[in-house]
Amino acid sequence: MSDARDLKPNPIFDDLKAGRILLVDVREPSEFANQRIHGALLMPLSTFEPKALPIDSARRIVFQCGSGKRSRMALDQFMAASGADAAHMDGGIGAWRQQGLPCVQIDPATGRVVDNGHY
Repeated sequence: MSDARDLKPNPIFDDLKAGRILLVDVREPSEFANQRIHGALLMPLSTFEPKALPIDSARRIVFQCGSGKRSRMALDQFMAASGADAAHMDGGIGAWRQQGLPCVQIDPATGRVVDNGHY
């Protein structure tokens, strides 16, 4: 089921660069440590508290995870608790990487941080 709250990576990247969104990564800390999007705030779904997120009329909250499943769950919880407009990234960081968008990750062979650019 796709709707207006299911956003694709490229528009999210543009909005993130322009400061129009707050990107919230709902993966676990180990996933975030291995690979993340510049500017994303970590709030794992396992300890998710929707009311802890700031509601800011200037920035829409967009949730992100690995594939889109957990971010959709966080979106549903957030909207039920706050009534605020929000969205999630359809396809998660996997779709983000398929589009060639910048992220930070750990090289498993060397343990070094690889930053392929940011906005």
